[in-house]
Amino acid sequence: MIKFNSDDLDNFLSVSDRAEAYLKAEKAYKDLCEGNIPGSEWLGWRRIVAEPDDAEIEEIVSYASAVRQNADIFIVCGIGGSYTGAMAVIRALNPHFGHNGPEILYAGHHMSGKYLSELIQYIGTPFEDGRKKSVYLNVISKSGTTLETALAFRQLRRWMHDNYEDAGKRIIATTGPSGGVLNKIIKAEGYKKYVIPDDVGGRFSVLTPVGLLPIAVAGIDIRTLFYGAVSCFRKESENIGNLFEYAAARYLLHEKGFAVDVIGTFEPELFGITAWIQQLIGESEGKDGMGLYPALSGFSTDLHSVGQLIQQGRRNICETLIVVDEPVSDYVVDEGNSEDTDQLNYLAGRPFHEINRSALQGTVLAHTEGGVPVFIIELDKLTAQGLGELIYFYELFTAVYVLMLGVNPFNQPGVEDYKKAMYSILGKK
Repeated sequence: MIKFNSDDLDNFLSVSDRAEAYLKAEKAYKDLCEGNIPGSEWLGWRRIVAEPDDAEIEEIVSYASAVRQNADIFIVCGIGGSYTGAMAVIRALNPHFGHNGPEILYAGHHMSGKYLSELIQYIGTPFEDGRKKSVYLNVISKSGTTLETALAFRQLRRWMHDNYEDAGKRIIATTGPSGGVLNKIIKAEGYKKYVIPDDVGGRFSVLTPVGLLPIAVAGIDIRTLFYGAVSCFRKESENIGNLFEYAAARYLLHEKGFAVDVIGTFEPELFGITAWIQQLIGESEGKDGMGLYPALSGFSTDLHSVGQLIQQGRRNICETLIVVDEPVSDYVVDEGNSEDTDQLNYLAGRPFHEINRSALQGTVLAHTEGGVPVFIIELDKLTAQGLGELIYFYELFTAVYVLMLGVNPFNQPGVEDYKKAMYSILGKK
């Protein structure tokens, strides 16, 4: 179960204000459930957990298993919600170094020629024993025209066809049901296709084939991940109070003129999750002059950089910390020598998790006393089940909170502005 810790917010928000905002959150949630909201055509992220498609999940599991047996490298080619969710889950649950299975690489998430040319050089370089690398490519784009992804796919697709006679079986496209540039290519080349539901937007798509296929190829149990989200949905009425309190508090800070929400964690495994949350919330609330800027920090590393600004800078900052209750490792500090040369004997034999948790507690205390409201979102365990719960919790929270601001949580009209300007400069008609 996902928990929201609000113990220290009494120093910043009155009980009466929070109670009033809580009722506003309840109203936004009711409107969401009834579909009486702007963007109601984009509620597929709730539909898919309300009506699980077990056949599709099993097909993805089966196909991903075959890819794992044959692939040395699996490239995820997409931008925004087309890759952040999968990357977040993979980085959270796989070892930092030397995990089994294909190496998961990313492309199409920027337009660096240096990165792309070096990626192509890397995948084309044989192993030390002379064996050719076995590469699979998954392009993810609903329209097929997003420039960053389309450019990378053009280069990588050509390389795949130049290097494999069975390239058509090594390229997988995840896209909209019909129409668009990508579907024309799929039809012409016979690539395997997975469908992004029409009613699911990109930043809400991690629990569709967009995220599930790469996550499964990485060796993670997507059944447990998906059903973690399902369980959160089914127990929604039991635990919704946590979400309302969180939405009410963030809404009140927004209305009081706070400008920045520093989203951080003390667990490096969750750095990708904070990046996924950044896009989910930022692209949802940042319209019509609304929104808290979702800045990212990885602690305790960033306590030695922007920590000073958070502690004593302008008081327009709040902070969200993603916390895991159960230790993610039982690694302990070595015993020192009798002279205590490095002056660390007081920590000998103590788990790193305990020390890290002390840093968390000290940071919350210091930042709160320094005038920074701190939200704490707690997972019981860092597991596929727990991450599935967290994903759905944040999707629902984002929708409720943004509806409280009075804007559509599911569109992104401002994204099109840079595209129009860019295409004009590039000379696209």
